[in-house]
Amino acid sequence: MSYAVKEIFYTLQGEGAQAGRPAVFCRFTGCNLWSGHEIDRPNAKCRFCDTDFVGIDGVGGGRFETADDLAAAVEQKWPRTFSAGRRFVVCTGGEPLLQLDELLIEALHSRGFEIAVETNGTLPTPFGLDWVCVSPKAGTELRQRTGDELKLVYPQSGAEPSDFDALPFGRFYLQPMDGPSRAKNTDLAAQYCLDHPVWRLSPQTHKILGIR
Repeated sequence: MSYAVKEIFYTLQGEGAQAGRPAVFCRFTGCNLWSGHEIDRPNAKCRFCDTDFVGIDGVGGGRFETADDLAAAVEQKWPRTFSAGRRFVVCTGGEPLLQLDELLIEALHSRGFEIAVETNGTLPTPFGLDWVCVSPKAGTELRQRTGDELKLVYPQSGAEPSDFDALPFGRFYLQPMDGPSRAKNTDLAAQYCLDHPVWRLSPQTHKILGIR
């Protein structure tokens, strides 16, 4: 199969357990909870998404005919220095599991990459991923019910932290919902973490720092 990718870029991971870690982000086009077009937002299953995942016109984006082609494009973004460290790629979207498959996982592994995925959890993960981050959305069926971290955008009506904190994830994070109420939502998330210590606060540090 071919792969449609919005953008590929090198940055610091801004969220969750891997925050601060250098990573290549591979953002796939498409999502099963929203078309990405503003006209469709009122009827979307996820109405608060702030990511542009439409088209293949972003930096490094395009249509890649094979897994090897895409893995090579990801590799080109990693620094070519002697002390470059463990290679790390974050597959995101949109919903990356609409496209990410075992062929691509194998191709990325063959180039020395540790592979993380950021998914809404409505699709099962393919075999071979090194790090699974699930971000549940209200009103959807959570099919991926295990992973390394569960990152819940907070607050979400219909998706309460108590709905998820008994699931077998390694870590639990609350991410304050962005937008006009971000400061208030950050206070609410922080207080919830203080009252329920299984949860940790995960602000979007890349937005605070002004990086991608």
